[in-house]
Order: sequence, then structure tokens, then C-alpha cells
Amino acid sequence: MPETKPDIAAALKQLIALCEKPPPRGVSKRLDRLFEEISARKLKRSAEDIGDLIWGIWTDHPDEAAVDTMHEAIGKIIAKDGRTARELLDDLCARWPDWAEAYNKRATLAFIEERDADAVADILETLAREPRHYGALAGFGQIALRQGQPAAALAAWEKALALNPHLSDLALAADDLRELFQARPN
Repeated sequence: MPETKPDIAAALKQLIALCEKPPPRGVSKRLDRLFEEISARKLKRSAEDIGDLIWGIWTDHPDEAAVDTMHEAIGKIIAKDGRTARELLDDLCARWPDWAEAYNKRATLAFIEERDADAVADILETLAREPRHYGALAGFGQIALRQGQPAAALAAWEKALALNPHLSDLALAADDLRELFQARPN
């Protein structure tokens, strides 16, 4: 069955609404402090170190079985065993439905497999659980671009950069899109 195209415009509206919500209760206070730190223009430590700490919290879980399954799923993605990775990620989302990173990793797999509608759905699930997930926002931008929607890509990337202005490759890509829009005749 052919992949259905995602409705990028509708998804972008949802994405923006989700990003305006506060993080859910119970989110690590350490994560809050890391977001405050990484959003600063001048940092006391490297953006890479802060980003690694954020991703570490996102991929961690209180249940050791969840963490083990996540690591196994990531290994299967790297090994290009999409079928097994999808089964593991589906299990993670079913057993630990509040874990944003389970949905984000499943979105990543769907993106790799060019199942853009599935990826967008999981990105929205990720953001419903962690509205500051700049990785999910960046991924949505990539999908929007692949779907021929550069304005939506730029909007998502600007949201991601507002959360983490130190994503240099993303900042360059956003600058390229801004230049493209400025170069277009009205």
C-alpha cells in the first residue's frame, strides 16, 4: 500500500500549538535548568555537552527494561533492521506511552523509511509529551522540506533554534531557506 502524504499545513498548526504548552508535570528540574542554560547566547560550558545531557535525560527511563529496549531499538536502526526496530519501538510506545523519546525514535525510523505521514504523527506525539524536543522539530522540518513545503520547514527549524540556538547545521539550513525566500520574486 502506498504511503499517504502527510498534511504538513495541519501538522504545522498542531506542532506550533504543542510547542506553546509548558512541559508536563514531573519533568526533571534538571532538564528545565539545561534548557535555560542552552537557550543562552553565551554559555558557561559547550553547547554539545549541554545537548548531550538533554538527550541523555530524554533517552533515560526509570524502568531498566525500557532503557534496554530503547538501546536495542537504536542498535537495530543503526544495523538497518527496520522491521525489528519498528517492533521494538511499537512495544516501547505501547508499554510506556508517556515516554516522548520512544515516539521520537519511532519517528526517526519512519523518516529513514520515508514513511513521512507516520513520522509526522509520531513527532506530534513526541511534542505532546515534551514540547521542547528540538530534535523532533528539526525532523519535522526535514519532512516538510522533503514534501516540498520549505516555509513549514523553516517555521519548525525556527522553533527548534529558539530552544537550542547552538544547532549550527540547522541554523545554516534555516539561513539558506531565508535566502531562498528573499531571492524569490513576489
